[in-house]
Amino acid sequence: MLTTKDFRKNLKIEIDGVPYVIIDAQHVKPGKGVAFVKTRIKSLLDGRVLDETFRSGDKVDAPNLEARQMQYLYQDDTHYVFMDNDTYEQIRLNRSALEEVLDYMKDNLEVEVLFHNGKPISVDVPTFVELVVTETEPGFAGDTAQGATKSATLETGLTVDVPLYMETGEVVKVDTRSGEFVERVKQK
Repeated sequence: MLTTKDFRKNLKIEIDGVPYVIIDAQHVKPGKGVAFVKTRIKSLLDGRVLDETFRSGDKVDAPNLEARQMQYLYQDDTHYVFMDNDTYEQIRLNRSALEEVLDYMKDNLEVEVLFHNGKPISVDVPTFVELVVTETEPGFAGDTAQGATKSATLETGLTVDVPLYMETGEVVKVDTRSGEFVERVKQK
């Protein structure tokens, strides 16, 4: 059991059998009355965000969560297939569980799958992924204004702004938190 004094950003709690992550928590001590905690919580099942207020001393459950390292294998008609790196067990997730990370999913990518009571609920990709540029406009001599960029489509369908010198077939590093180009990857 967790009490309101434990509430902080990124703490995972369970309310009525649903796991949530605390996005923001404000501990309030009014001049009169009982202290309370104003929170903004996000459901780990469906992404819904709620504003909840808890009285000081309220207790909530700690969710039964487990994170496992898995490898993304492939996509079939309606599901995405992942393999546990230790047991070689395969699981299937539907598109809605991957909505936020689909732009970064490529074959053999190592990901972290979060399970709630043994059921997979979400996927976290690494902070940086390396993707191949599949389509971009050619850069021309003289287009060297400082910081100039052009649009590029990557192997997963993600479109990012890259420097003018980037060409089709090159590999770029992308920040999955912001979806922005980080650097060109040196080819071996």
